[in-house]
Amino acid sequence: MKKIHFLFLLLFYAAAVVYLAATTPITPHEAKIYFTSHDIVSTLMHWGERLFASMPALKILGLRLFFILFGFASVLLFYKLSRDYFSRPKDAMLATMIFMLLPGIVAGMTLANVSIIVLTLVLLFVLLYEHRSKRYDLLLPLIMLALFFIHEASLIFYVALMLYAWRYRDKKLFILSAAFVLASLYLSKGIEIGGRPSGHFLEVFGLYATVFSPLLFLYFFYAMYRILLREEKNLVWYISFTALAFSLLLSLRQKVYITDFAPYVMISVILMLNTLNQSVRVRLPQFQKWYRIGFYVVMTTLLLTFAMIVFHRPLFYLLKDPSRHFAYRIYKPYFIAQSLKGKGIGCYDDASSREIYTLRYYGIRECSH
Repeated sequence: MKKIHFLFLLLFYAAAVVYLAATTPITPHEAKIYFTSHDIVSTLMHWGERLFASMPALKILGLRLFFILFGFASVLLFYKLSRDYFSRPKDAMLATMIFMLLPGIVAGMTLANVSIIVLTLVLLFVLLYEHRSKRYDLLLPLIMLALFFIHEASLIFYVALMLYAWRYRDKKLFILSAAFVLASLYLSKGIEIGGRPSGHFLEVFGLYATVFSPLLFLYFFYAMYRILLREEKNLVWYISFTALAFSLLLSLRQKVYITDFAPYVMISVILMLNTLNQSVRVRLPQFQKWYRIGFYVVMTTLLLTFAMIVFHRPLFYLLKDPSRHFAYRIYKPYFIAQSLKGKGIGCYDDASSREIYTLRYYGIRECSH
């Protein structure tokens, strides 16, 4: 990939993300956080809204402004990290392009959520650790402390760091990560574990397929397994593999929330491309054909998925039954609110518990209140 093509892609990508964030209605999950929560996500939503208070048409963009900024920061950090892992700049640019196109990254950048904040902090930690020096010694525990308060599932991250530190005999990192693990367990912070065997194993594969896209997730699983068996394991692998192992084990007995694990697995794009390069470049050109075909198929699927996400709204006009649209649950309360406003009605009583806060955001109250 040439630098000019990469810069053009970045420009188009930025425009697409801003367009998507500005045109997608507030989701039920965002609306609930907006009205009921006081965490960092809710705080950033209200701050962004105030910045656009004088521009009502851009109010929804204001809600998501800080998450877009965190998203672009994660792309920049990922590119810098990729430059450390690949000797060729074009490989770093290709890895970054794949990272940007992941459905999980696109959704994380355009919707208010904690995952994109966690992802940015994880990338920053790995980058600083790889370039560790005395001036970064204080920043690493500060990032870990920030994750401790921001993300309920940060226990995954600390366990991964502890395993990595034990393997490579980094005493300082081992003691620090072990302290955070103990603090998480003592304060009951982390992933809730309970229930009984209920068979969510296949469901978690479907969730990962939505984060990566189906074909890319299959290669992610293969790359993690291959590195486990016969290649050197770096910090990125330990973080991604620990999150994957946690999610698969927990899925045997309880429902898994992909937002707990997505920030830790998506950084594995570096490992996937590195594994592909090792498989392709050791072979003569005539034996690289099927690898290249597979790569082009995966990239085509990823690009089509990205296009479908960005231009999902026009699809409503192509479907006879809008309820069959994959984003209908997001748009349903928005459509209800617009219909009621068009009729001069300001209240509605048939909303589900998921829809109440979304309707309230658009100025529609419950008639019984």
